[in-house]
Amino acid sequence: MHTMDTQAWIIIAGVVVLILVALAVWFSYRKKKQSRRLQERFGPEYGRSVDDLGSRAKAESELKAREKRVERLNIVPLTPSEAARFSQAWEALQGRFVDNPKGVVFQADQLVRELMIKRGYPMGDFERRAADISVDHPAVVDHYRAAQAIAVRDERGEADTEELRIAVVHYRALFDELLEVREVKQEVMPAK
Repeated sequence: MHTMDTQAWIIIAGVVVLILVALAVWFSYRKKKQSRRLQERFGPEYGRSVDDLGSRAKAESELKAREKRVERLNIVPLTPSEAARFSQAWEALQGRFVDNPKGVVFQADQLVRELMIKRGYPMGDFERRAADISVDHPAVVDHYRAAQAIAVRDERGEADTEELRIAVVHYRALFDELLEVREVKQEVMPAK
């Protein structure tokens, strides 16, 4: 009878170990799947977050928090007339660059902020704005950071005209993405 109890305990312990191993494999699989999803969604922003925060776990926690925060926002598309107004404002802004590059960089930043407000993004500090944008527009958040860095150097009198031109190019990439300017391909209709 004693051997029966021992055998039963060995079987129970074996089952418990198998369950624990299965749970560990399942949690590992979920973690890898979550990491892969975040890497695909955030692109280069994922690596930047890992570098900035010092660990993958901290970065993933931060990126998930961003997603939750942005889900609560009411991000809305522009009406066609609003999109046209913003596009015209950008074209006018670019036309003034040659005469006033410093002023145009400031105006580009202001126009991007106005567009963000119109779409429903909150206007917290720069890092919060960049983090919010990274959720739905990860491909252009680096443009925003680069443009902002040049604008800050310009405020200190350290940016030359070429850098200001580059800042406007960076702002334009972000502007186009937020405006959701897409090239529309015309479909060729077959002849009847």
